[in-house]
Amino acid sequence: MALDVMAVVLLSALLHAGWNALVRASRDKFLASLHVVCGAGAIAALLLPGLPLPAPASWPWLLASALIHVVYFTLVARAYHGAELGFAYPLMRGTAPALTALGAALLLGEPPTPGGWLGIALICGGVLTLAAGAWRNGASHPVAVGAALANAGVIALYTLVDGRGVRLSGHALSYTGWVFLLTAVLMLAFAGVQRGRSLLRPPAGAARTALLGGAGTLVAYSLVLWAMAQAPIALVAALRETSIVFAALIGVLFLRERLGRRRLLAALLVCGGAVVLKLA
Repeated sequence: MALDVMAVVLLSALLHAGWNALVRASRDKFLASLHVVCGAGAIAALLLPGLPLPAPASWPWLLASALIHVVYFTLVARAYHGAELGFAYPLMRGTAPALTALGAALLLGEPPTPGGWLGIALICGGVLTLAAGAWRNGASHPVAVGAALANAGVIALYTLVDGRGVRLSGHALSYTGWVFLLTAVLMLAFAGVQRGRSLLRPPAGAARTALLGGAGTLVAYSLVLWAMAQAPIALVAALRETSIVFAALIGVLFLRERLGRRRLLAALLVCGGAVVLKLA
């Protein structure tokens, strides 16, 4: 992999961990997730007029992806209500590849290679290490842990849906932009039912969260798409998992979370397992 491509993928990983940190640091996690989604949708709306429409064959997949992403962002907010960034982020992002591989083995008859099983074992070991430390110290609420693990399944689901939809769309950037725009519309409608008129009184810092978080999530995904056109997809996807380590570091440096030996070991196990799984 060329050095410039590697730098782009690492930047994408950092941006993804960064917008998650914005949500975790906010008082109202659901509103922060909504602002991130709306920011990404607004930026996409500005870009889409200059892009071709996705092919009609991809439209059902695109709509399905938007619906799934509403669940994803809602669970992101729920997970961060009771769990720290350095705990919830590895559970969500690191467990998803393992669930995808297991699902492919059980449902599609595509069992992992020996290297794949090694990656799954490393991820499971990291997750169990995280869980043991959290439950021992009483640092995480069971509902938050459940939300993080459930979101791993959601991530695996939208990965499969988008993998199919992008191939049918004929234009990856246009497909991605429409996913973010539709997600913003659907989540705004959902939030309107949940919160009512209180949405008209956004808290201080909402514009910053929308701008930084929305740009972060949109740019992060666009950078990964560009990198996958320049280098082998497996290598790009593996390097992308460094976001788990970035999340742990951001939690320590900016959110005053503690990074003990147990959590550091768990983050490295999950990250390493995800890399092995993607390469396998």
